[in-house]
Amino acid sequence: MDRMIYIGMTGAKQAFEQQASVANNMANVSTPGFRAQINNYLAVPVVGAELATRAMVTASTAGADLRSGPLLPTGRALDVAVRGDGWLTVKLPDGSEAFTRVGNLQVGADGQLQTMDARPLVGEAGPLVVAPGSALTVTNDGLVSAQAGDDPSGAATEVGRLKLVNPPAADLVRGEDGLFRLRPGAAAAPMDPNVRLRSGVLEGSNVNPVEAMVAMISNARRFEMQMKTLQTAESNDQQANKLLSAN
Repeated sequence: MDRMIYIGMTGAKQAFEQQASVANNMANVSTPGFRAQINNYLAVPVVGAELATRAMVTASTAGADLRSGPLLPTGRALDVAVRGDGWLTVKLPDGSEAFTRVGNLQVGADGQLQTMDARPLVGEAGPLVVAPGSALTVTNDGLVSAQAGDDPSGAATEVGRLKLVNPPAADLVRGEDGLFRLRPGAAAAPMDPNVRLRSGVLEGSNVNPVEAMVAMISNARRFEMQMKTLQTAESNDQQANKLLSAN
């Protein structure tokens, strides 16, 4: 009886939380570079002074689906997508680095090349700064060149090379802001010359809307099943109390 109650109670809680993750995935079907969040379940015994029969359900191996999303042509020179494995590197306000697949770039008010959410891109030798009004191009190996609009020669100047990395998937941890960071204790991610970009396209979300909808229905049914388990346990308790009272 204890096992039924604990598994039903914690299973319903985890199904509810999983539904929130799936809903978040559905909300980001159209978000460039988004990686679907995944969660699994695991039955574990309750540790403590409780009865040995008690067990509960907990989330296990929570992480992200790192498969690539579809490439969507935009024709914009500052839209880039990583082909295959690899990441763009951005600098956070605290000075640390994080990784993203969002490649819709822009030039900030201070001249720094940054993402659309105003996170500066990290270059091979530091920040990438360009002159106002310059026309930028990004090659497939991450080299950024700028052509000043008032330069009669039309010559392009190399601004720097984007820091493209490809750390092991096991070393990556997803943050609440959607960016990925290295787990504590992992070695720093160096530049990887094998990572390649494609200009004029954006990588779309890797969320499959059909699979997400099926997962939402499945989680709703799973929640109902766990609540039915609790109702059954309550009914069994009531029947047991009647038998005890009769004696």
